[in-house]
Amino acid sequence: MKDGRTTVSLSEQQLTIWAERIDTAHQTGQLLRPISSEINLSNADAYEIQRLLTARRLATGATRVGWKLGYTSAAMRRQMRISEPNLGPLTSAMLLVDGEPPGLLLAQPRVEPEIALRMIADLPADCSVAVAAAAVGTAHAALEIVDSVWVDYQFTLPDNTADGSSAAAVVVGPALRDLDLLDLLQVTMYRNDVKVGAGQGADALGHPLQALCWLARALAEHNEIVRKGDIVITGGLTPAIPMRPGDVCRAVFGEDVQVATHLPKPSHQALADPY
Repeated sequence: MKDGRTTVSLSEQQLTIWAERIDTAHQTGQLLRPISSEINLSNADAYEIQRLLTARRLATGATRVGWKLGYTSAAMRRQMRISEPNLGPLTSAMLLVDGEPPGLLLAQPRVEPEIALRMIADLPADCSVAVAAAAVGTAHAALEIVDSVWVDYQFTLPDNTADGSSAAAVVVGPALRDLDLLDLLQVTMYRNDVKVGAGQGADALGHPLQALCWLARALAEHNEIVRKGDIVITGGLTPAIPMRPGDVCRAVFGEDVQVATHLPKPSHQALADPY
């Protein structure tokens, strides 16, 4: 196995078993030991598990609506000890409106401020920043809620890739101005009105449009493209912030554009026995 990006080494049965385990774990709130703690997991194996995991999710009625980029910022790579970006699909079940809480079971949620791009044209694999800019309709303030299935957020890049790059939910907020100047946009992250992180658009591989070009090239290796209508989130601009029940998390982009979400406190009301 000389090229981990293109050579799958696991059997179809092994790939299917791991996709089923990850899917079941997310549905039940269970945490797993990383695949790499048991076997040598290549990038190619990881993306094939991701493909099978996505197929299981789409089989429930969701649709693929775009893509997420992971680890495009140095802050995220340092936090998770990851050396390069990865990608994962976004589904319709993951999309939230501004202020909405995630309506799914989350085991260890974290939140990241990101810049989301809505595509108005397909994007070729060999695109330039200028071509990418022309294919983007609008940019938006966004929050990604990630929820790794791996115990204590301890994983390798292939483990994370197999888990869909930890994608759980995405809050797409208001539109941002000046697409060409997104790299200069300052972003501040708050949890319960306490500042917990700061970054700027340039932290996403130099410019969110550069990150979009990276995605186009990477998808070509999987016979995929960025398509008209896709939503692309271009990577966390600060370290991922843990979310606890009752937390309200918001990000401020520039001086006045905000996007928020919250994690409700669980109800502890016991059902009374009528008899």
